[in-house]
Amino acid sequence: MLEMVKGCQVPFPEKLGEGYKMEERMITANVGAGKLRQAVENFIAMHASERLFFILEIPTNQKEEPEPEKVLHKDVYYLDGCSRKKALGILEDYGELLIQDGMSAFGFGCQETGDEIMVEKYNILTLWSRRRLEKYRAFFEKLDIGEREELVTAWDTFEQQHPGRTRLYTLEGKSIYDLPEAMKSQGLYFAERREDR
Repeated sequence: MLEMVKGCQVPFPEKLGEGYKMEERMITANVGAGKLRQAVENFIAMHASERLFFILEIPTNQKEEPEPEKVLHKDVYYLDGCSRKKALGILEDYGELLIQDGMSAFGFGCQETGDEIMVEKYNILTLWSRRRLEKYRAFFEKLDIGEREELVTAWDTFEQQHPGRTRLYTLEGKSIYDLPEAMKSQGLYFAERREDR
């Protein structure tokens, strides 16, 4: 059974387990809550010679939602030019909040190779690579996560009568909505507002 982050609940946790599935340029994985930080740290270590960028996606505040009756949106923030030290510092300072929150997504991308890692809702970790995805087999071996021909994610188990639930996680009175202001001095900036699909 998959260990869920504190901000997410699924109706049938017994249907979920760790594993990853490779596609053409993308890997989708179920990763237990206790391994998510290590996964992101391993990605940063793999790309230590590159400058990275940090990505943060937060649901648009209800007061600012442009179409509350039609669709929901998310606000996307970036922090460019991160060294390995700076990227690890973000995880040190905010990792618990980012990982345990059920409503946001975050990750890091490489400015040269274009590889990206995202930690998304319901313990789903996504990796993209324009070049060889094969190099990430060892990445998952280090986490003791095996490859699957078919991967059942939380989204596959939801039904109208049995939906998933997400909630805002708070730590010491702070939530992900405090991060844009807290990280502004480090260079975090608002990039765009997108439909949340």
